[in-house]
Amino acid sequence: VQLVESGGGLVQAGGSLRLSCAASGRTFYVMGWFRQAPGKDREFVAAISRSAFSRSATYADSVKGRFTISRDNAKNTIHLQMNSLKPDDTAVYYCASRLDPSADYERARYDYWGQGTQVTVSS
Repeated sequence: VQLVESGGGLVQAGGSLRLSCAASGRTFYVMGWFRQAPGKDREFVAAISRSAFSRSATYADSVKGRFTISRDNAKNTIHLQMNSLKPDDTAVYYCASRLDPSADYERARYDYWGQGTQVTVSS
């Protein structure tokens, strides 16, 4: 199983970036993004299920209205479109995946993690 993130980089405040995560080896019910800033704990950003009928996407309050998570089930890939970026969004962003459904994407245990991609937002 492998999760490969891409799309990080340096952007000015107010700008946009799009992260992608390609999963291989298994089909995951839930896929999402977490981030960890220097000196801080890892925090939930967003997650999405593969089902079109169950609850689809969940976001942290800090990114609602600015970030959009999407999923391409055929390619086993998720994307995170990040708009109106702020310096506080600076962190290493990690892709995570979970094999089974969960009632709480933010607090669920995730089975696999990517290596992370750096996002830096300058003021």
